[in-house]
Amino acid sequence: MAEYIIQTQSLNFKFSKHRKVLENISLNIPKGSIYGFLGPNGAGKSTTMRLLTGILPQQDDSIYIFGKPLKNQLPQVFENIGSLVESPALYLHLSGYNNLKYIATLRNVPHQRIDEVLELVDLSRDAKRKVKQYSLGMKQRLAIAMALLSEPELLLLDEPVNGLDPNGMRDIRQLLVKLNKEKGITIFVSSHLLAEIERMCTHVGIISHGKLKFEGTIEDLSKQSGACKIQVTLKNASQWHTQLAAENDTAKLESQSQIIIELENREAIPGFAKKLVEQEADIYEIKILDGLEEWFMALIK
Repeated sequence: MAEYIIQTQSLNFKFSKHRKVLENISLNIPKGSIYGFLGPNGAGKSTTMRLLTGILPQQDDSIYIFGKPLKNQLPQVFENIGSLVESPALYLHLSGYNNLKYIATLRNVPHQRIDEVLELVDLSRDAKRKVKQYSLGMKQRLAIAMALLSEPELLLLDEPVNGLDPNGMRDIRQLLVKLNKEKGITIFVSSHLLAEIERMCTHVGIISHGKLKFEGTIEDLSKQSGACKIQVTLKNASQWHTQLAAENDTAKLESQSQIIIELENREAIPGFAKKLVEQEADIYEIKILDGLEEWFMALIK
């Protein structure tokens, strides 16, 4: 069990006799991974997060963290876990630095650690500004800095990019990948945004209506999705269409510069592109039209 930093074994949870929220959820989060917990709003992601962080008490003994039952480690286990569940509790009238100082004092963390985490989340220049002047993305990064104060081995984040603009999403994504690669932190992150999970995660679990529909690596996920339709924008598309159609009868000339073609799966895209380049095709863009996203939507419905 030690190779998994979090495990749940047939985790169930109900708010009332007639309202079952989670049903037999068995998660396996490998140490050193970025694990994306993916599903639509209302699927049970936040309930799972609250159970993992002890906000909601377990109704059975099915949660293991660091290879041991969670209930036997509360509350001391959170010295080694950073979490951001629901909205971050920030003092808007204080500076970013003083928000961190307050948390560091409460948790007996040395104050020199504050400058380190501000640097990690790229807020050093804004440390003295009041948090009410921060953008939503900056507030989210400050909240992650709070979670990082105690140098945790595990980070639990519930919808960390919710409500952010594309720049804010990219900043959070790059930060999480950096924390994972440079600090070796295992990250369990929930989201309803497939594209974000796909860009940063090594492993994924998909939940819908309280049931786990899929668990595996991102590579496993893309293989599961089957055929992948792509749009290729290139010079002299009509000329290339004749050649491609002879090899793949799904090739369709969309316009003077675009061909739509269906490949076996997403893994076939690099080889397809390489072959075209070797044949001296001038490619401007390859865009995925469906495949993973359509399979995901079918799965959660």
